[in-house]
Amino acid sequence: MQRDELAAWLRLTLAPGVGNGAARRLLAAFGLPQRIFAQDEQAWQACVSAAQARALATPAPELDALLERTWQWLQEGRAPAEGQAARAIVTLGDAAYPPALLATEDPPLLLYLLGAPRCVQAPHAFAPAGCLAMVGSRNPTAQGVDHARQFARALRGAGLCIVSGLALGVDAAAHEGALLDAAEPDPSTPATIAVVGTGLDRVYPSRNRELAHRIARHGLVVSEYPLGTPPLPANFPKRNRIISGLSQGTLVVEAALASGSLITARLAAEQGREVFAIPGSVHAPQSRGCHALIRQGAKLVETAQDVLEELRLPPATPVPVAQEQAPQAHGDAVLQALGFDPMGVDALGARTGLDAAALQVRLLELELDGQVARLPGGLFQRMGRA
Repeated sequence: MQRDELAAWLRLTLAPGVGNGAARRLLAAFGLPQRIFAQDEQAWQACVSAAQARALATPAPELDALLERTWQWLQEGRAPAEGQAARAIVTLGDAAYPPALLATEDPPLLLYLLGAPRCVQAPHAFAPAGCLAMVGSRNPTAQGVDHARQFARALRGAGLCIVSGLALGVDAAAHEGALLDAAEPDPSTPATIAVVGTGLDRVYPSRNRELAHRIARHGLVVSEYPLGTPPLPANFPKRNRIISGLSQGTLVVEAALASGSLITARLAAEQGREVFAIPGSVHAPQSRGCHALIRQGAKLVETAQDVLEELRLPPATPVPVAQEQAPQAHGDAVLQALGFDPMGVDALGARTGLDAAALQVRLLELELDGQVARLPGGLFQRMGRA
């Protein structure tokens, strides 16, 4: 991409009040942005409103600074050193634009790419038959984290690229699972794609910074937002259409009824893609969204093979079951590890690393607080709260 071409695309995307739909009408009528800006306001009004035409006539004040910043960002990623990520921008007019996204209702005008050179330079890296979205709760149970990690590992082993959103919880576990094995089933495709809601010069949440760097070494980080874009709340539901749009199907691991993961599942269904859901405990708020999806027709899955069969892909190579991981550091460690299914003290101790005495004290505190129930046979269960 030449600098003047980049300037025209940025000017189009920055024009206030000119959204993707209006921009696509202009592109269809006049061709690439440089040709759009060779027209006058009267010509533009055949496609957009008078107010939108006035906005197009005056470049945004931040255009020059953003152009310089973006051009330098691209130059620094053209010939990355060993182990560093490559950088690119794919436009709606490029042959390398993901065909799966092009077929959706609202394809982004620009896609900023940061990742392994072999992935950034491979147009077929986005092939929909090779991608599966995995999404879920930002506050999953210990079982949910393990499910996300193990499903992602098995499905990556079958050759699928795992697409998710780099959020805490299920998203992060899915990316981690896809990165677990050093051997790449298909080295020309990404192990995992993270679709983010910020500019690619930022990592959000910051807790996932190291994970984002690993993804950039072995896969792709993708955004439709210009460099410098902060983590605005409205950006994250919007980016979900890219997660589902890149993928042949979407697997929801855990989700509450009000979860953003259900937005991704709905978008996948609207885009004509498959929707899968893993059932969970009837006591767990994080399972209610999955159960609702199953009632609405999503395919219930218990193994990675269920997904592969529905997608008509070859069986996965069995992977060893990982030892149960300690829960995430945020929140109460015992509650995170306990989940919503009955569990004994020995198993809980293995998950938390606490000795029996300390664990009994904490369980008693949680029991008195009404957060844990003591069951017959020395079992404990987390109490569900809506």
